[in-house]
Amino acid sequence: MFEIFYPKKYMKSAYEIDYKGLYKNGYRGIIFDIDNTLVPHGAPADERALKLFEMLKTIGYETIIISNNKEPRVKMFCDAVDAPYIYKAGKPNPKNYLTAMQKMKTDIKSTLFVGDQIFTDVWGANRAGIYSILVEPIHPKEEIQIVLKRCLEKIVLFFYNRKCKKDMKVED
Repeated sequence: MFEIFYPKKYMKSAYEIDYKGLYKNGYRGIIFDIDNTLVPHGAPADERALKLFEMLKTIGYETIIISNNKEPRVKMFCDAVDAPYIYKAGKPNPKNYLTAMQKMKTDIKSTLFVGDQIFTDVWGANRAGIYSILVEPIHPKEEIQIVLKRCLEKIVLFFYNRKCKKDMKVED
């Protein structure tokens, strides 16, 4: 019922993902969201974000940011981490996920997406056929329309977690 919204993986933080392991598994490009995925909403790139993008480049990844935000906000962050970007991306429309892959010269099998929202980030990545990783929001302070979506996300996550537990029992 809610499967279209399920991420392939649900992690506490974008900073806890095993990027080296994913690289060994053939992933070469990462599409990121910014706000509440990498930094609190509206915040500039911090030391942790700078180190993450530096590490990803060292591993060999291509990276790009796609955000529904306006260019000044997105450009400020991306200039700091030295990553290309697409602003006003229209997520969950898959169009700019596909554009991002073209820019990175990757495809759906070698690209993954990391974001904090189910109904924009994950749904868009899933619609584009990309491996999606949902992370917990960094900070609870959000715009009202996002707060309302978070209530609906709790329902989807309830069923997602139930499915994951069921799947684990099947593997035993």
